[in-house]
Amino acid sequence: MKYQDAIAWIIERSGYDRGFVANPFLGDEVAALGLRRTASLLRRVGSPERAMRVLHVAGTKGKGSTSATIATVARAGPAAGSRTGLYATPHLHTFRERFLIDDEPISEGEFAAVADLLLPADRAVQAEEPELGEPTAFEIATALALLAFGRAGVDLAVMEVGMGGRLDATNVVSPAVSVITTISYDHTAILGDTLTQIAFEKAGIIKPSIPVVVGPQLLEALAELERIAAERASPLYRADRDWQTEWTSSGATLSGPWGDWRGVSLALAGRHQVENAGLALMALHLLDPRLLGNEARVRSALSSVRWPGRFERISVSPDIYVDGAHNVDSIARLVETLRDIRDEAPLVILGVSRDKDIAGMLQAFAPLQPEIIATASHNPRAADPALIADAALAAGFVASIAASVTVALDVAREQAAGRVVVVTGSLYAVAEAREAVGLAETPVFERTLLYG
Repeated sequence: MKYQDAIAWIIERSGYDRGFVANPFLGDEVAALGLRRTASLLRRVGSPERAMRVLHVAGTKGKGSTSATIATVARAGPAAGSRTGLYATPHLHTFRERFLIDDEPISEGEFAAVADLLLPADRAVQAEEPELGEPTAFEIATALALLAFGRAGVDLAVMEVGMGGRLDATNVVSPAVSVITTISYDHTAILGDTLTQIAFEKAGIIKPSIPVVVGPQLLEALAELERIAAERASPLYRADRDWQTEWTSSGATLSGPWGDWRGVSLALAGRHQVENAGLALMALHLLDPRLLGNEARVRSALSSVRWPGRFERISVSPDIYVDGAHNVDSIARLVETLRDIRDEAPLVILGVSRDKDIAGMLQAFAPLQPEIIATASHNPRAADPALIADAALAAGFVASIAASVTVALDVAREQAAGRVVVVTGSLYAVAEAREAVGLAETPVFERTLLYG
């Protein structure tokens, strides 16, 4: 296959509402078939996941930032030439961003070559195990990631859960360490409407006797994680007990079994990124304490982590930031970060997926009393901007509507008058903002396959 053929093969397997997962409303028994399909695909291409160390990362917020930090610091470890693979979703501009080897997306040629190896396995699953059904786009992509990492000879694969954890396709791996970032309310129609239910799904990645590292949690979620870890005899390490972090205006404090490091400069902005950095360091310490043995190199790595679209400044005069905050808690963290920079009312371009708690997200913005420009990305799951604007007006904000993210940016530039501009609500809106200012470009054929 050529690259375009390979992308089409995967994206055309998109299932539920043009997403990359099977319909999540058909029950656990059907959903569990996805794990069996993914495992079967991997067996048929030589089980590449068994030849590398794996860190498996679940949680509601901070999964991507924590995963990127783990990979970056691991490459700065004592072994010269250490290689990392990072599988993370969703992508911003091209599907290849989901498969990072040493922080670079897999090449088009290698993507096509790996897809060629995986295609016969896909056909064999359907022909020889028809009771499993057809592998989904996400299942194929997960197998493709592990096969690509195996071909590249990575020393560490960091696998980010797509949704939940228990029934996610990535849960076929046997990790050296499991990592669970902060849990909050998201995908409640699928994962449950209580923190206990959601934590149960996230805790599905905890494997018997394998250590699990847990970020800051509300008590309800923590209780469930501790219950399941104890049930599986998995040592549990948690923030504020086994390591400590603190944000200060002069840098982060990261204290744990690796030492007491103060004034640490982090590339990723926001107090919550200090928590994510501590979580990443604890996971790496459990994987191999030698990875954190050179403090200077680790500090340098922490100051160089790249994770586009997460409180990233994309323009000045006016200052325009993008942040992929997509639920109530993430918006609250965004507000906290904005207040640390400039405690005034920003101009917020808000594009949200229609399954999100729009009213709750707007309520989280209340401390800043922003002006809202409601818009929608090209993603078919985007909420109607009129609904966002109506909710903003009901919350007491000034609100208007823009037909697209690009139009919203034009309006914001005219109306900013010295205010900070923020594009948020979904990574799809963030991606289109980055493209509008020339930071990236989505291949036309990929956009067409995704959105028609």
